[in-house]
Amino acid sequence: MRVAVLKGGRGLERQVSLRSGARVEDALGRLGHEVIPIDVGSDLVTTLKAERPDVAFVALHGVGGEDGTTQELLAILQIPHTGPGVRACMRSIDKVAAKHELRAAGVPTPDWAAFNALAFRGLGAADALAEIEAELGFPLVIKPAAGGSSLGVRFAAGAAEVPEALVAAFSYDDRVLLERHVDGRELAVSLLDGIALPVVEARPREEDRFNYDARYEIGRTGYVCPADLGAAEGPVLDAALRTWDALDFDGFARVDMILAAEGPQVLEANAIPGLTDTSLLPMAAEAAGMSFERLCERLLNLALAPQAPAAV
Repeated sequence: MRVAVLKGGRGLERQVSLRSGARVEDALGRLGHEVIPIDVGSDLVTTLKAERPDVAFVALHGVGGEDGTTQELLAILQIPHTGPGVRACMRSIDKVAAKHELRAAGVPTPDWAAFNALAFRGLGAADALAEIEAELGFPLVIKPAAGGSSLGVRFAAGAAEVPEALVAAFSYDDRVLLERHVDGRELAVSLLDGIALPVVEARPREEDRFNYDARYEIGRTGYVCPADLGAAEGPVLDAALRTWDALDFDGFARVDMILAAEGPQVLEANAIPGLTDTSLLPMAAEAAGMSFERLCERLLNLALAPQAPAAV
């Protein structure tokens, strides 16, 4: 089968995407597929029309890859692709929009406030920070509304740290999210065709908790899979599955959450989770007895499976 592996792109998560794509290419080659590596750029459509792959394996992370942009083009060209469709990508890439969907579906997620650059610079949103801080309390987690890999995420222990954190977040996106910090265990639930894989618990060093490099350098963050959840396993899996439904995922996804004293709190969901040698979806698949090659083959099969007609 001719498989186009879409990787790289021009977004901030380019390097991670290149690593994901390279690993996928190696796995597909070992499985006997004809691999067409594509570093996504302005010639994407031209390249796809010339190559006419049977399926596209989307290994793009962040804006351009996880927001539905590439998926819309693939739909126009009638090329099936791995991962969720346009609607799920558009819902999940925007953390604020996703949290509204989760709250409407009754999925527990930390309280938050959000505003864009226009509101901040032109409408005086900064003058509402005191009200936001009083409502959410400290510490606060301040992050860009879009993107992943902990890029632009800052921890504000008090009011004096908020302005610098906002500047950092705005450097990655024109909309920011201020979220109540929830103390607890960091969990990631990967789902394959709506079925949860073994839960991964991340145990970063305290100084690396919101560090981009720590997520991708072997040894910087400790992981336990499967996580020992005891009686909390049921609520954790339920929150992940309800997130899958609320955001209209299909194919695969990863749901990140905090297991707090009061139960799981969903932080975000990733439409195209990482596939590097330190990424959590492959780790969960391996814990379930699925090699990386088998995982890639499964994702291709899901991409090529007949789709149910869209609701009208």
